[in-house]
Amino acid sequence: MLHSFNPLGDRTPRRLSAATRELAARYLSGEIGSTLRPAPQAAGEEPYPVQLRRLAAEAETALSPDERLAGAARWLEATFHRFPGTDRPSVSHVTADFRHAVTGGLAGLEADIAAGRRANPEGAPFYDELAACIGAMRLWVERYRAELAERLEESPFFPRIAAALKQVPERPPRDFFEAVQSLWLFWTFQRLAGNWSGLGRIDELLGPFLDADLEAGRLDLGEAREILACFWIKGTEWITGRRVAGGDAQFYQNVILAGTGRDGREVCNRVTMLIFDIVEELHISDFPLGVRLSRKSPPPLLRRVAELQSRGGGIVSIYNEEVVIAALVKFGYPEKEACDFTNDGCWETLIPGETAFSYCPFDALQVWQDVFFADCNYPDFESLFAAYSAALRRRLEQVCAGCSGSFNAPDRTAPTPLLSLLMPSCIRSGRPYNRRGAKYNVVALHAGGLPDVANSFTAVRKLVYEDECCTLNELRGILLRDFGRDERLRRMFERCAVWYGNDDEAADAMLARVVSGFAAAAAEFRERDGLLHPAGISTFGREVEFAPSRLATPFGRRAHDYLSGNLAPSPGTDRNGPGAVVKSCCRNDFTQIPNGCPLDLRFDAAALASPSGVAMLEGLLKSFIGLGGYYLQVDAVSREMLVDAKAHPERYPNLAVRISGWSARFATLETAWQDMVIARSIQGAEAG
Repeated sequence: MLHSFNPLGDRTPRRLSAATRELAARYLSGEIGSTLRPAPQAAGEEPYPVQLRRLAAEAETALSPDERLAGAARWLEATFHRFPGTDRPSVSHVTADFRHAVTGGLAGLEADIAAGRRANPEGAPFYDELAACIGAMRLWVERYRAELAERLEESPFFPRIAAALKQVPERPPRDFFEAVQSLWLFWTFQRLAGNWSGLGRIDELLGPFLDADLEAGRLDLGEAREILACFWIKGTEWITGRRVAGGDAQFYQNVILAGTGRDGREVCNRVTMLIFDIVEELHISDFPLGVRLSRKSPPPLLRRVAELQSRGGGIVSIYNEEVVIAALVKFGYPEKEACDFTNDGCWETLIPGETAFSYCPFDALQVWQDVFFADCNYPDFESLFAAYSAALRRRLEQVCAGCSGSFNAPDRTAPTPLLSLLMPSCIRSGRPYNRRGAKYNVVALHAGGLPDVANSFTAVRKLVYEDECCTLNELRGILLRDFGRDERLRRMFERCAVWYGNDDEAADAMLARVVSGFAAAAAEFRERDGLLHPAGISTFGREVEFAPSRLATPFGRRAHDYLSGNLAPSPGTDRNGPGAVVKSCCRNDFTQIPNGCPLDLRFDAAALASPSGVAMLEGLLKSFIGLGGYYLQVDAVSREMLVDAKAHPERYPNLAVRISGWSARFATLETAWQDMVIARSIQGAEAG
């Protein structure tokens, strides 16, 4: 059995009750997840609503006297991204509109369905399925009501839960507890059906309820913290400790906090800060936090984010919302919708409740290598760059040609009535999520390896066209031989220039040219066949997938090395500290990358373990925002700790690391992914 691990140890602030901390330890240990069981197999070709009602009728209620909330997603197949009881895939990379569902309740959704029927009478079968989903959820909730009525005396929490379930999720919540309980029920019911939606902006939803309760004296902050902590703890019910490629916390249940609200005012509120308290104390990584910051963000918010990031685990990331909103508006989204952006359960930006999302990734370094190693004579650097640009455009043409098919592939054609119920745009259109019922149907174009492409261009320009150290064919031969056995030769290549990530104008200008070229090429394919194709930059851990096809690079990396993740410098090429990396990254215009671009920074945990370390990180966040960065992921962990955790996973079962848009327990990563994480650069403690 696993045991909880918290890198703060005895220095962790204690705000929650001992009972809540013990409950968290049980969940994090895998005690709960180890009892998940498969759903009974579907009988023949049952319609989706029939299957969903059967799952709702037979799911384990799992009412625990130690928990302040009711509801559980206990089917094992759901953790594998499948609809329980079948081999059909479910849906991820989506954020449903839980705000709309909670504030209106099931009765409000019924009213939406009735309005949809009037506007789209031809969609009657679709609306019948939505109504059946409401019926299944009512059945599921009624089972909890009935069991609570029989067990009221078993727990001090059961009477309160029972009273709340008389109001929610049927009708709008009347107070903070009912709002949290309703949110949990809507969210975990879609998980029960195997879907993996993000949660979105829950502090904007819950904050007004908490403020009203505090003002009326119905609740205090301590109790509110305990209620939210139970939400966070129950969100770890799928921890099993199994080893998988992306780790066992990769369920896309991201949360977005703070930032500008729909009314134009700062969202940051008491709920925001309570969530920070809970994450700090329990170190639960299953709800990665994306905090929306800007130059106008309250200083206490910025300081608190830095404190949380200094704790490690990669749980808290930041968006520069001014740049994100500008990029979305430039792409064509109305400003009001752009201001409401959240993510898809990873970090790609979208409009919640209005977007059906997927993406097509490719390795830009492979495109570069196909051009460079072709039997062509490029008489000057510009001819080489032009050949790459033409090949990149052809690659994007191929990607887009396959997008329509991928959008309607099996994972898209799986039944989606329940998800459609939680997407107001689908109800309005009268079409399901998997049949382009959402307002925005997006297949983003995601390039990986762009820093490696830029470094390769920098090296070739210097070695071949400027210093004439070798001819193009000679360089090809050296790289095809993977530098032979000549380590001195490899090191000469490694040191022949300054690379991206060192605050060097020439190297950074090369990356900016590569990024702008990709953005311009992608813009030519903005919309095809009714699908939107915003540009994004990512690897999502595909450094492992890309490595076998990569040859040695002219900037001194051997064949099959793990290279840059997202837009971070290639491992080992940044030598001037994190401030230099931030300055280099922010020389790009990210308003031309509407689907997002992360920068990953990793610090040795010791560098951030003091007040001066937190102050340094806070200054770095300010610089990133002020200089125009897009999205920043910070992690604090020592390389020595990771190496030891790989050798002795039993010592570090709850050691979380940031992978890309999610955090994962290091011990549950497959070996290749552990090696990739270890290979990433550790930035120095000095600010650039």
